[in-house]
Amino acid sequence: MLNEFLERGESTTVACFRERFRPDDLAETLVAFANGGGGTALIGVSGRVRPRIEGVNDLVAAEEAALEAALACTPPLVLPLPRVITSTGGTVLLLEVPPGLPHVYSLHGKYLRREGPSNAPLPPHALRQLLHDRGEVGWERMQPDNVVLDDLNLTKINSYVARIGAPAEVDSSGWLFRRGCLAHAESGAYNPTNAGMLLFATTTERDYPQCEITLVRYTGSEMSDEFERVDIRTTLPEQVRRAELWLGEHMRRGSRMIGLEREDWMEYPSAAVREALVNAVAHRDYTVRGEGIRIAMFIDRLEVYSPGRLPGHVTIDNIAEERFSRNETLVQVLADLGLIERLGYGIDRMQRQMAEAGLPPPEFRETAAGFLVTLRGKGVTLSADAAVDTSAWEAQGLNERQIGALVFLSDNRRITNRDLQEQSPEISPETIRRDLADLVERGLILKIGQKRATYYILR
Repeated sequence: MLNEFLERGESTTVACFRERFRPDDLAETLVAFANGGGGTALIGVSGRVRPRIEGVNDLVAAEEAALEAALACTPPLVLPLPRVITSTGGTVLLLEVPPGLPHVYSLHGKYLRREGPSNAPLPPHALRQLLHDRGEVGWERMQPDNVVLDDLNLTKINSYVARIGAPAEVDSSGWLFRRGCLAHAESGAYNPTNAGMLLFATTTERDYPQCEITLVRYTGSEMSDEFERVDIRTTLPEQVRRAELWLGEHMRRGSRMIGLEREDWMEYPSAAVREALVNAVAHRDYTVRGEGIRIAMFIDRLEVYSPGRLPGHVTIDNIAEERFSRNETLVQVLADLGLIERLGYGIDRMQRQMAEAGLPPPEFRETAAGFLVTLRGKGVTLSADAAVDTSAWEAQGLNERQIGALVFLSDNRRITNRDLQEQSPEISPETIRRDLADLVERGLILKIGQKRATYYILR
């Protein structure tokens, strides 16, 4: 990557800086990148047409100066941590400004854009258009009423700061301020922003009742009275982790023999499911109250609904190519935690993962007040004219009683020990119990209830 930058020289998306740069020079370039399609600043490189590596000797000081330059912008830029690249010529820092940022940025009242290898003032007509296309400082950067620093969970903060390896001389409050999670109150003290509360609060239920994920698993292809449900109300990183765990536990999975090889399979590619989940959490409109993220698992599809229509200039037609981050602070902190890819929505990755699994491409639809992603599976049909015949189940080592139970479930949606006993009256109750327990362990069916009220449904 570094060689490619050096070969091309400075451009609309690449700028070079020596180790000892003027912070305002870097800040101007960051503003110009942010008002365009993003870009990369190379620190430790000199030359415009034929750049050469000079190297960075004091990495800590250079990183600190780069992040301070980002903070000098208006509004402050929340950027990925600089990347360190070591080559034969020396060490270089790469500071990336992602595409699709939601605001219009300036430095000391100057609005800039990139023109070739230079920064230039935005002409009035271009500035008006940019202000029209992008909002100004968003909801996530606002300070909610009646919230103080003590409302944040220090354990969560310390865990985050330790993970990203913040410099020891920068305290956690200073780092959260850089990330847009804290802002200065009139008194000069730090107060949490909405983003800070969503990410690090001790509890979100009081101030953000809309911040929840509802997960439901239905037994058939439509909503019904038979379902499993869980509501997750906590900070966003915990929401992602708990929802991902629940979805993994409730997806059908198993194995099949391909020749002499055993192949494990899941209902949907876990990476595609994760993309749909984290995109909903990171990019939803949190100003929409009274409604949270809803994820519904049916026998033939997975639906992920998030409040708020597509942001900025993104449409259904250009969603795989265009970038616009409604919540840049939330996205960056979730990226710091390894929960989301910073530089895009991941739509193209989701499409690729579904294709590799032999499944239809994901479907995207805007509703009146939200956005819906649908992942379609192969479904489960085990009748006599089934798309997946019983030989596939036999290859997995299932016996006739277990296959019969799955066929019964495809028609009746639930089965009990008694139902299976009636199909095989000569088999002991203990054997029936073991058959069903094995199907549960394989992830093919789900046990509901306890003791005499127990029944089973297809996963």
